[in-house]
Amino acid sequence: MTKPDVKPEEHKGWRHWFHRNPALNLAYRIGVGVIGGIVLIAGVIMIPYPGPGWLVVFAGLAILATEFEWAGKVLQFAKRYYDRWVEWLKRQPSWVRGLVMAGVCGIVLVTCYFLNVFALVGGWFGLEWSWLQSPIFGSR
Repeated sequence: MTKPDVKPEEHKGWRHWFHRNPALNLAYRIGVGVIGGIVLIAGVIMIPYPGPGWLVVFAGLAILATEFEWAGKVLQFAKRYYDRWVEWLKRQPSWVRGLVMAGVCGIVLVTCYFLNVFALVGGWFGLEWSWLQSPIFGSR
């Protein structure tokens, strides 16, 4: 008895149901694109902050790579250059690593200032200093 002529990837898991119907396949790809894009953008925003920024970027790219070949290539590229950056940073003297850390801290502080975090926290303690107010979101 011979098996029907079916591509092997079409019978792997539940995904083959979407491949069989072009409208469902398009909807699925759009859904993966939207979810992967949101995760990727959130990761890019989180990069300069303490926490899992790069992990979230790689997760977003991995989600996109399940349906889009370009995302897989970008994921490999990003991993390669991230690893190179980490290895380069490990080889640097303490003062260079300190400067990088100071730059990251500066980015976090500037972002907190523009998002009015200092005025919000100052308000909790009764500090109504005008210089704590963000020029963008301050309540003037």
